[in-house]
Amino acid sequence: MPLENTTKSDLLLVLVTLLAALGWILSREAVSVMPPLLFMSVRFILASAILGFFARRQLPVLGVAALARSLRVGAVFGIAMSLWVVGLKQSTHVGEAAFIASLGVIMVPLIARVFFSEAIPLYTWLAMPFAVTGLGFLSLSHGLRLESAQLLLLASAAIFALYFNLNTRAANSQFSTLDNGETHETQRVPVLALTTVVLGCVGVITGMLSLLLEPWAPTLREASPIIAFWIVASALISTALRFLVQTYAQSMTRHSNGVVIMVLEPVWVAIIAVFWFSESMTDSQLIGCALIFLSLLVNRLKVLAGLFSRKAR
Repeated sequence: MPLENTTKSDLLLVLVTLLAALGWILSREAVSVMPPLLFMSVRFILASAILGFFARRQLPVLGVAALARSLRVGAVFGIAMSLWVVGLKQSTHVGEAAFIASLGVIMVPLIARVFFSEAIPLYTWLAMPFAVTGLGFLSLSHGLRLESAQLLLLASAAIFALYFNLNTRAANSQFSTLDNGETHETQRVPVLALTTVVLGCVGVITGMLSLLLEPWAPTLREASPIIAFWIVASALISTALRFLVQTYAQSMTRHSNGVVIMVLEPVWVAIIAVFWFSESMTDSQLIGCALIFLSLLVNRLKVLAGLFSRKAR
């Protein structure tokens, strides 16, 4: 029996979380042999070029207003990714870093309240104590203080939350296009074109920061096939392929299962890191990560309740 679209979408989104988790591993390998911002620049420009091929019919119809909105989203995402990759470079534990970065999900409604005057859902308030306590347990591993890597990842999570709010509004914005002075029917910004522009903007911003802050000479002198492999694999697998699969999966159903499935990303990162880097967690790290994961689930209680009620019917 063929799978229903909702089931197919859910399975594809599980694959998306695996691709995203693999991106952490590939990125960590890459930044161990080259400047982190330079790596991000090459990765995102390459991924944008790949997605641009698939969006080649959508990109030419982007109007000035839609392009400006997309560039603004890309600029915020570029700052978030810059902080993220430097935090990853400095981090001593990839699994822990993934759970800290996942707190951006909890911050989305908080940022929406600050910048867009939206009400904060009850479930976010319920999730916050678990998230804060989880961070507290993670700080115990470093003498009751957060290390610079953790602070960078936390800052990137906050800016990622702003990016998510702006990206959602850009994807759902409608713009009129003008042709010979005539106004055409208003259409939404094509998601694939939006993603292509945003990723390209990230590549440019991280490239400019790298040019200002990082030495390129050692990397250029010591360039090797392994560096090229980490860059290409990260751009193809965890960036371009991930966004293509995610866009396709989300187009198959209107159900909101995806927001629950995406909490699996830090779990996959921690599991893969155990085998890839032979990482292990202290008791305080395990408790901290578990509490953060619980906060992600609590933040999605409404969606979880809806899923269970649908299955019960």
